[in-house]
Amino acid sequence: MTDKTFRFPAEWEPQDAILIAWPTEQTDWADRLGEVEETYIALVQAITRYQPVLIVAADDDIESYAQARLSSNRVDMQRVKFLQAPYDDTWLRDTGPITLRDGDRFLTLDYRFTGWGGKFGASQDDLLVQRLSEQRTFNQDRLESVDFALEGGAIETDGAGTLLSTWTCLQTRHPDRSRDEVNAILQSTLNQDRILWLDNGYLEGDDTDAHIDTLARFAGADRIVYQSCDDANDTHFEPLQAMAAELAAFRTTDGQPYQLFALPWADPILDEGRRLAASYANFLIVNGAVIMPGYGDVKDAQAVAVMQQAFPQHEIVQVNCRPLIWQNGSLHCITMQMPRGSVADKVLNS
Repeated sequence: MTDKTFRFPAEWEPQDAILIAWPTEQTDWADRLGEVEETYIALVQAITRYQPVLIVAADDDIESYAQARLSSNRVDMQRVKFLQAPYDDTWLRDTGPITLRDGDRFLTLDYRFTGWGGKFGASQDDLLVQRLSEQRTFNQDRLESVDFALEGGAIETDGAGTLLSTWTCLQTRHPDRSRDEVNAILQSTLNQDRILWLDNGYLEGDDTDAHIDTLARFAGADRIVYQSCDDANDTHFEPLQAMAAELAAFRTTDGQPYQLFALPWADPILDEGRRLAASYANFLIVNGAVIMPGYGDVKDAQAVAVMQQAFPQHEIVQVNCRPLIWQNGSLHCITMQMPRGSVADKVLNS
C-alpha cells in the first residue's frame, strides 16, 4: 500500500520536463520513420517554448542523430536533455514513470507493462522505469514496483483524489478481477478517494482497449474535455453519445455536475482501408500551454477553439499528429510529464 502522504498530481500542475523516447528503425515507426520524425521535431519545438524535454535514446548513435535533427530545425537545445536506455517502442505515456509527490518528496511508481495485454513485445519497455531510476534520473524517495498491469494512458486524475478511467481497458487487462478489486488496487496504489468509471466509448484503430486519454480528460477540478461524435451515420455515434451521457451524470466532490467541453469529430482517416483513431482528446498539458493534435482536418481549428474555452489561461498549440495515428496513438501517448522537482538536477543541468 502506498504511503498515504503522497498525492497523484494533475497534469496541469507545474512540471520540470516532458519525457519522450526517440523513434528509430528498431521501433514500430520504421516504415514511415521520416514522417514520424517530423512530428517528433515539431513536438519538441513546441514543448521547449515552455519547458525542457528529456529524450531517451537507445545508444550514442541515436542520441547524436536526434541532436543533429533537432539542432538543424532550430530547436532550443538548452532545453533538450538526453538519457540512454533500451526500449521496444516510444509510447512513454504507458511505459514511463507515474510520479506521486508529498511536498518536495517523490515516489516513482513502476506498474507492470504487458504490451497492452500481450499484443506486442514489451520486455525492454517493462524495464524502462527501473533503468532510468538506476541512473538517478529522478529525485525520488523510493521506486515502488507494483505487480499490477497498468498504463499511464488508462488513468486520468484531477490531482485532488478523483481518478477517471474506462472499465473496458482495466477489465481487459484483469479479466479475473472484479470491479471492486480493481477499484481497491487503484485507490490504494495511487492514493485516490474515488474512481469515476466510464462503461462506454471507444475508437476504431485504438489497440489500447479504450484508454481514457483518447476519450475524456480533466481540464480542472470541475471541467472535463471529451471526444464527441455528432455524425449519426458513424459507427462511433452511439457509444460516444452514451459516454457523453455518463460524463453528464458524474458529479464533483461538491455534488455539482462537471462543465463539459465537447471536442469535434474529425472526418474518417483511413490507411489502406483501416480506420485510424483521430482523437483530439489526446492532448498534452505543459507549463502555460496545451499542446494538442491536429490531423489536417477541417475540424482542427474548431478543436483549438474548444480547447481554448476549456483552458482559458493556457496557450493552445497544435501539432500535426497524422503520422502518429498510423500506429494507433497520438500526442499524449508518446509523452510523460515530470512534476516540478521530480527530475534530478544533474539531468536538468547537464
